[in-house]
Amino acid sequence: MLRRTTSDIRRANRLDVLRRIYAAGSASRQDIARRSELSFATIANVVNDLLGAGVIVEDHFVGSGSGRPRAVLTPNGVRGLLVGVDVAETYVHAELFDLALRRLHAGEHPIGPETRRPAEIAERIARAIDALLAEHGAARERVLGVGVSVPGQVAPQLGVSVFAPGWDWHDVPMLALLQERIGLPLYLDNPLMAGTVAELWSGAGREAGNLVCVTVGTGVGAGVVIGGSLYRGTTDAAGEWGHSVLVYGGRACRCGSRGCVEAYVGAPGIMETLRELDPGSELLCGGDQTACVQALADSPDAGPVITRTAGLLGAALAGLVNIINPETVVLSSWVARSLGPRLLPELRESVAAHALDRAMGAVRIVLSDIPGNAVSLGAATFALEGFLDAVISPGRRT
Repeated sequence: MLRRTTSDIRRANRLDVLRRIYAAGSASRQDIARRSELSFATIANVVNDLLGAGVIVEDHFVGSGSGRPRAVLTPNGVRGLLVGVDVAETYVHAELFDLALRRLHAGEHPIGPETRRPAEIAERIARAIDALLAEHGAARERVLGVGVSVPGQVAPQLGVSVFAPGWDWHDVPMLALLQERIGLPLYLDNPLMAGTVAELWSGAGREAGNLVCVTVGTGVGAGVVIGGSLYRGTTDAAGEWGHSVLVYGGRACRCGSRGCVEAYVGAPGIMETLRELDPGSELLCGGDQTACVQALADSPDAGPVITRTAGLLGAALAGLVNIINPETVVLSSWVARSLGPRLLPELRESVAAHALDRAMGAVRIVLSDIPGNAVSLGAATFALEGFLDAVISPGRRT
C-alpha cells in the first residue's frame, strides 16, 4: 500500500482549496473554512502559496460586522494561458483557456482512418496547438501548460499510452513524442479522467466530495472521485466499469468478454437493442451511430428502446451507488447529451429499484451541465494542476 507523504498531503490541500475557489467563482478564507475540513491555519498557508504563485488574487474586501474586512479570493485569469486537447480517433479538438479556465478560442481538425501511427498523431496535435495559438494571436511564452487527452488506457506518471484499441497502440511513449514537437509543459491523460476532473472543478460535481462521472458514448466508463481526489487505482486502470458484467453470458463485447455494461448501453449496444425490438426500424439510420442516437432522441416511437436502456443502465449504476456511496452521479459524453433528457426519469427509477435505500437517499443523478467540450476543459485543468506543482513544489510532475 502506498503511503501519502507530507508533500502529497500539501498538494491535496492545495487542490482542495483552489478547487473550492474555482467552483464558487470567488470565496473568502472564512468561506473555504466553512465548507472544508481543513483547519483555518492550513487554509491560510495554502492561500499564501497560491497568492505567491499568482494563481489567485485578493479581488476586493467585504465587511464582516464588527470584525476586520475579509479578502475575497478569485482566480487570476490574466496570469497566463492553458491549452486543453481532446484527441479522438476521428479528430483533434484543441481549446485555449485563461488561468480562470474561461474558454478563449477553439479549433478542431479531422483525423482520417489512414492516420494512426503515434508519430502522425503527435504531429497532428502539435499542428492543432500551433493553429490555435496563431488564430487567437496568443504568445507561446504565455502558455503555462498543455493537457492532452488520448483515447484508451494511459499511465500519466510515465507519459505512456498503455493501450488504445482503436489504433492498436500498446505502450506508446506519447508524452515524449509530443515534447519533441511542442516544447511546452505537457500533461497526458485519457478522456474519462479528463471529463471527470472537468465535472469536479467546473461542472455538476463541483460541490461534491464523492463523485462518479459516467461517460456514455460509443464506449462506457465511470470516473470516480473520493474525498475530492481522482481515484486512479493501483495501475492507473480504474474506471473500466463499462467492462464489468451486467448480463452473464450476454452479448459479445469488444473487450473479448460477454455481457458487459458497454455492450448494452454504449451507442452500438443501444442500436443492437433497437434491432432486437424492431429489426427493420428506420431509426437504425443505416448503421450510423450518431444519426441513430439522435433519431432515437427525437422519435416518439423510441419509448421501448429508451425504457430498456434506462433499465439496464440503472441496474448497472445501482452497483456503483451501493459500492461508492457518492453524493453525485453525472452522466456525460455524446450519447448522454442526446438521450439523457429522455433517459433520466426512468433511469432514476431503475437505480432506486436496485440500489440500497441508504445509498440511494444520498445521491443525485444528473446530466452534465458543462457547455462545450468537457474533455478539453479537463485536460486544461490537468495542466493547471501541473503548473501549480511546478511553481510551488518544483521537481514534481502530475
